[in-house]
Amino acid sequence: KGPNKMGFMGILQPFSDAIKLFTKEQVYLNYSNYLSYYFSPIVGFMLSLMIWMVIPYTFNMLNFNLGILFFLCCTSLGVYTLMVAGWSSNSNYSLLGGMRAVAQTISYEVSLALIMMSSIILIMDFNLLKFSSYQFMIWFFFLMIPLSLSFLSSLMA
Repeated sequence: KGPNKMGFMGILQPFSDAIKLFTKEQVYLNYSNYLSYYFSPIVGFMLSLMIWMVIPYTFNMLNFNLGILFFLCCTSLGVYTLMVAGWSSNSNYSLLGGMRAVAQTISYEVSLALIMMSSIILIMDFNLLKFSSYQFMIWFFFLMIPLSLSFLSSLMA
């Protein structure tokens, strides 16, 4: 039969899950650094939300000439939140997991940055609006197929 669904065809299921999660009992770790342990995921979430400001839409929240550099900086700062989250729990296994996540994230960011630098060479600008306007005639995906496939694999990881 499967799990129970909230509302018609499970449309209200995310809201019921959110209510359930917010009403659960809060677990406090005895030996953790409380502030850094609970606020590092919030800082990471805020960094990921800041990236959405520079993505070009029909209406732009923010337009500045160093949009690609801002994207790379925000994704690089997310590594520190992973490191702080693993360190602040004061558990050896959490620290090892955090270090593994940091190493994996950095290794994918290096390839992501190099691929983006090759795209920057094509347009000779760091502006994401110019980056999208250059692709009206031909997409960069077709110009650089091997780099595009490795870019997609780096984004998925």
